[in-house]
Amino acid sequence: MPSSRRAILRHILSGICTKMNRTKSVPTDVMETPLNRCLNTFDIALLGIGHMVGAGIYVLTGTVAKEMAGPGIILSFILAGFISMLAALCYAEFGTRVPKAGSAYVYTYISMGEFWAFVIGWNILLEHMLGAASVARAWSGYVDSMLGGWIGNTTLELTGGIHEPGLAQYPDILAFLVCIVYAAALAGGVKATAVFNSLLTLVNIAVMVLVISVGFWYADGKNWSEAEGGFLPYGIGGVIAGAATCFYAFVGFDSIATSGEEAKNPSVSIPVATVISLFVVTVGYILVSAALTLMIPISEINPAASLPEAFGQLNLSWAKYLISIGALCGMTTTLLGSLFALPRCMYAMASDGLLFSCFGKINPTTQVPLLNLVVSGVMSACLALVFDLAKLVEFMSIGTLLAYTIVSASVIILRYRPMERIHTTIRVPAVAGSPDDDDDDDEDEASQSSMDTSSPTSEMIEEVLAGGLKAQFRCLEPLLGRFEPGSVVSVAVMLFIFLSFAICVELKVSWTQLYTGTWWALIIYGFIIFAASTCVAVIAVHNQNTRGLIFKVPLVPFVPALGIFCNILLMVHLDAVTWVRFFVWVCIGMVVYFLYGIRNSKEGEVCSSYSILMTTSEAGKVPWGSFKATPGGKKSSKHTIFERFTGRSKPEDKKSIVEESENETSGYS
Repeated sequence: MPSSRRAILRHILSGICTKMNRTKSVPTDVMETPLNRCLNTFDIALLGIGHMVGAGIYVLTGTVAKEMAGPGIILSFILAGFISMLAALCYAEFGTRVPKAGSAYVYTYISMGEFWAFVIGWNILLEHMLGAASVARAWSGYVDSMLGGWIGNTTLELTGGIHEPGLAQYPDILAFLVCIVYAAALAGGVKATAVFNSLLTLVNIAVMVLVISVGFWYADGKNWSEAEGGFLPYGIGGVIAGAATCFYAFVGFDSIATSGEEAKNPSVSIPVATVISLFVVTVGYILVSAALTLMIPISEINPAASLPEAFGQLNLSWAKYLISIGALCGMTTTLLGSLFALPRCMYAMASDGLLFSCFGKINPTTQVPLLNLVVSGVMSACLALVFDLAKLVEFMSIGTLLAYTIVSASVIILRYRPMERIHTTIRVPAVAGSPDDDDDDDEDEASQSSMDTSSPTSEMIEEVLAGGLKAQFRCLEPLLGRFEPGSVVSVAVMLFIFLSFAICVELKVSWTQLYTGTWWALIIYGFIIFAASTCVAVIAVHNQNTRGLIFKVPLVPFVPALGIFCNILLMVHLDAVTWVRFFVWVCIGMVVYFLYGIRNSKEGEVCSSYSILMTTSEAGKVPWGSFKATPGGKKSSKHTIFERFTGRSKPEDKKSIVEESENETSGYS
């Protein structure tokens, strides 16, 4: 009896693990969608710029400059922009491979499996909710500062204060209403939203140019002198901590990938818009922060409204009000970006069956997920009502960094996975018959010509060799050649993530010992670095699969690996309370997944029997509860979870194709 219970438990756990690791099958026609494909490259680029240039430049710039990095905020923005560019390149490659709504969630589902996809998708929902709430809170604070604090004082008199740690000083009713109003505005359709966003973004860019020009005209180099604390008054640690916070200012570029299902030609528009928008925003952030810290000393910066107050101190009242208008326009576009992406991520997860089916419906008139938009607006408004801006920003960063880490890992895994395991390669044409097809003809021809550079023979050779060892490293065949193609890379990526986390923790905890040259710290640190470098080297000795990719991340696996390490470095420097809140949110998501998502997943619908859910080597096993022998009288083989993940097979499991087909035929007869 105990052995029967163990067998039943083993099969149940095997089925759960199989479901958690199943990957998403990409449909043959990836351009088919109930959403409206009407966005061109210019629309998408302005959507990304508008999502990024908002509260990050008008609110965070003053906070980080005064409390974290001083004039070193320039280095913080450079570091945050560099790390964001590493992640953006990975998003751009995935955007050309899989032009679907859902962004990092869809990418993870295709490459790493359902469980990790749900974790990423669940945290993306939180990221966009917190993003919308934080921007609404900053929008309200800016208006309040323009009115001399009248809104805050009146609210305190009417409702009283909130005296709980982590919550705001008073309920922000204006922020609540802003979320509701803008969510209602998005219901008009994606094209109307894009036009409105483009106009506000152009106004915002013009105001940024004004700030930079006037700021450098009134710049005073003494504000970076030692008398004011120098260029790095808080040291290198302040620069890194500031970069972790400034990272919030770049999170909008993933909305570009989210719009892939509404782009007319996503294979070209997504990578071009991603790179352009991130470059423009990074340069703008660096110049604005330099102008701010050169105009006035950091001790006189007002974190709530740094730029208008800085120009006010220089008796430039006209500039103060122009900047306030630009700030409101910028924060409006950022709020629209978050409320634009959130319903579409919910739609992607619901379409796959991982969220409730009611969130997978599209309004036939506006071609917008209206219910998702209502829920997104209400939940973001509730968060904006009671939570403090600083707590919202810090809590949002951890989910964003985790998503960037997984996307970078997914790029490496898919690059070394054989073609038949990716299900399909993506060649995305423009939608026929769209009103603006002529505008994108050049883009289509360019993308087509870029694909024709390799002959069919070379593509076939690359497809056959993908995931295997390169010819010059055949000496490693006895060690690494016994596994399925691509499986060694998957294990190496997981180990690299774990070792990167260990390196970053070691840097934070034992930095003093490392700096002073303590022998035990150097030995531990050196061993971990050697092991992580070995993982990257093991990945690099395998053949890649780049067939059908119009845009490719350069220097794979080194660029994505560097992105993984930098993201984890910033995550480790976040507050411990943020990690606790993040863990609580993930636990809530696990309840949703194991009670609903794992049973209603669309990827499970094709599996009508238990044997189909199992791996090929397990499909010939006797179902639990049966006492019949396997066909041919052979004893069924057993695999550990590690063997299933790596693809390693025991010698007795290996049989010829003829013998395996004969056994299957006799089993069905």
